[in-house]
Amino acid sequence: MKGFLEDANYSIGLLDEGATLADVIDNCIYEHTHTGKRAFYVGDLGKLVKKNIQWQNVMAPIKPFYPVRCNSTPGVLEILGTLGVGFACSSKSEMALVQDLGISPENIIYTNPCKQASQIKYAAKAGINIMTCDSDIELKKIARNHPNAKLLLHIATEDISADEEMNMKFGTTLKNCRHLMECAKELGVQIVGVKFHVSGSCKELQTYIHAISDARCVFDMAEEFGFKMNTLDIGGGFTGSELQLEEVNHAIRPLLDVYFPKESGVNVIAEPGCYYVSSAFTLAVNIIAKKAAECDKLLPSGVEQTRNDDEPVFTYYINDGVYGSFASKLSEKLNTIPEVHKKYKEDEPLFASSLWGPSCDELDQIVENCLLPELSVGDWLIFDNMGSGTLGEQSTFNDYQRPLIYYMMSFSDWDEMQDAGIASDTLMKNFFFVPSCIQLSPEDRFSTAA
Repeated sequence: MKGFLEDANYSIGLLDEGATLADVIDNCIYEHTHTGKRAFYVGDLGKLVKKNIQWQNVMAPIKPFYPVRCNSTPGVLEILGTLGVGFACSSKSEMALVQDLGISPENIIYTNPCKQASQIKYAAKAGINIMTCDSDIELKKIARNHPNAKLLLHIATEDISADEEMNMKFGTTLKNCRHLMECAKELGVQIVGVKFHVSGSCKELQTYIHAISDARCVFDMAEEFGFKMNTLDIGGGFTGSELQLEEVNHAIRPLLDVYFPKESGVNVIAEPGCYYVSSAFTLAVNIIAKKAAECDKLLPSGVEQTRNDDEPVFTYYINDGVYGSFASKLSEKLNTIPEVHKKYKEDEPLFASSLWGPSCDELDQIVENCLLPELSVGDWLIFDNMGSGTLGEQSTFNDYQRPLIYYMMSFSDWDEMQDAGIASDTLMKNFFFVPSCIQLSPEDRFSTAA
């Protein structure tokens, strides 16, 4: 495994029993307050180890393929690669990142539903054969550019309990699967399995049951055309909650045992993304500007007007926004709330507040309304659960600086990796010891992936 030592120049701090992630955040804020107040992440890579153990305990033998787009930082990819996780890539750059880890092509899936011809050719040259397809147009494009491709037919799922329309969905109908198989037969393209995806916002476990039943129908259909199907991809949508994981497993396991038993030779895989990384990263941002207005008329929607009219409403601008770490806010609700870093009294008054990014763009609203003590320019806010959808390629809008990343891991998590025999020599070189009395300098003690 080649790793990222030369390319990314990152390191991982090993915390002894007396040091905590909160200590690391406090120290980094102290350092940044004196050196430039740049936004930064602290990533607890030990949580990835715990999540993988949890997955093996609950979902085995379903093999996880991590969607690189969720968080493509080198520390995450190398840890997951060391743990034996496969990778689901949606672009050439993601495939290249994973290849640089030394991951074999058999453990990489090209999952973009709308592939560029040049990137299909790249996958073919790299020996990455497994990819998804949901239309005859994609099928013909793949046939022209990757004669050795092995396709997973992406079938659509329906959240029957959804109160609002889901985001744009991809996937084909059962009826169209027969047409796609006819086309594949004519073009000489192999179809080896089925993929479906259930959104993490779906609360109805019956959706999984319907999708697995549909997948079985497609497998039966494939036998008529002489295709040898060997893979079922149940997609992502795993939120990171152990309860949700157990509920999904409880719902799908009986059906998998009946429709895709071990003796069938069908490998069942999944694409857990935010499951692994969401809770592993904490973001610290700095307030760069502040405005105050009277309460009436400017009180944000959803905040009851029980406060005095002469109480102000505060608008705070921070040094990160939707053109950076909060990009997912453009398409979904923020799943974390801001915490004030500085200490304040329990009886200190709270004021209606909103948070905005640095771009001065009307779309760059991070939090529409929340209650905070009065803050000052230079104060820090902390956002937990920021590891998913926030750490990929980001915009340079208004000379935006990408946050620094500080990777940490506890000794107990490191010991678990060693005991399991999954701590490679390459990965070991990335670690350094952090004493309980932390005095870290971002320049001297950390290498960062920026």
